[in-house]
Amino acid sequence: MFIPMELSRVLILDSSPEQFVTLAEKGGARSFAIKIGTAEAIAIERRLRGDAPPRPQTHELLESAIRALGGELEKVLIHTLDKGTFFATLLIRQQGELVEVDARPSDALALAVSRRTPIEVDEEVVRHASDERPDILPPIEAGEEDDDD
Repeated sequence: MFIPMELSRVLILDSSPEQFVTLAEKGGARSFAIKIGTAEAIAIERRLRGDAPPRPQTHELLESAIRALGGELEKVLIHTLDKGTFFATLLIRQQGELVEVDARPSDALALAVSRRTPIEVDEEVVRHASDERPDILPPIEAGEEDDDD
């Protein structure tokens, strides 16, 4: 079973090559962070703000290619968590058929955010990622309290 989730936070740290996005369960209490690259974090944040770059970036190019080929991104699925690595699939509707395309979660989320495409995560992934608190957690920002004290 897949759980509807939403992007709740993008954390970009100038001092680190590792950035984070947090997905939160719609109508629920569970959430978890995914470590992503700086370029992907900036692309996600830019797309959330609705900023269009002067020339297409990778995610805009892919979105244009999907549309040019008669497709529409229907859903993003994050289906697997293996040794700290998340795996995702783009579900693209093309001429009435559903096409599955393997993708990194960061790329899939960058595509999903600007068109408010549904994001769903496998129940087992949500359970493991939110209950076990992965080894790599986003750092606590100034002003936030650490729940472990």
